[in-house]
Amino acid sequence: MFHVGILAFPKAQQLDITGPFEVFSTWPEARVDLVWKTTEPLVCSTGLWLRPTVAFKDSPRFDIICVPGGRGVNPLLLDDEVLDFLRAQALTAKFVTSVCTGALVLGAAGLLLGKRATTHWSCVDLLPVFGAIPIRERVVFDGRLATGGGVTAGIDFALALIGELAGDEAAMAIQLHLEYAPKPPFDAGDPSRAPPAVVEAYRERGRELRAERESLVARAARRLGGADR
Repeated sequence: MFHVGILAFPKAQQLDITGPFEVFSTWPEARVDLVWKTTEPLVCSTGLWLRPTVAFKDSPRFDIICVPGGRGVNPLLLDDEVLDFLRAQALTAKFVTSVCTGALVLGAAGLLLGKRATTHWSCVDLLPVFGAIPIRERVVFDGRLATGGGVTAGIDFALALIGELAGDEAAMAIQLHLEYAPKPPFDAGDPSRAPPAVVEAYRERGRELRAERESLVARAARRLGGADR
């Protein structure tokens, strides 16, 4: 039995959580918990309410620890309680993982140094600040580290990890059960294929969040070096 802990925090991207949760929960060999500082209900960035099932202080040693992304990532980059929890879990976890911009939180915890990793396409360029080697793929493995790209890539990441742990047939059985055979109505899920006007509009909407994130990533990286504490 593999015990999976998925970080659930205010303003997380709900699909970053619920995508992997659905996949791992469908696997008979997994038990899945949502973990946070407390077990009080919290609201995701798009309004879905979740209730964490275990608090940090009561957490077991998870076999798989997963950090999702979303707007709520920014405060976590300098949150010592969160970063210390992840560092402690990483000491014994079989896999340390992330979805989307959750990779930046792993970076702030010092867990990406020298590692190949991915994240949401809009933030891949921030990974080297934490000493990571950025890779533009849906899922990237580097030893015990597994990172997924943006949002929907969390489903791919979870299936790929089950494939690593239990074999391809186990993962394919889950994929079949979920009827995960995406045929999106538009070929616009990557900035290299989306119309330039759509990409620019996306960047403009997120300009303020991006500026804040750049500043926090820089501070988090300095803290890892022993400065700016």
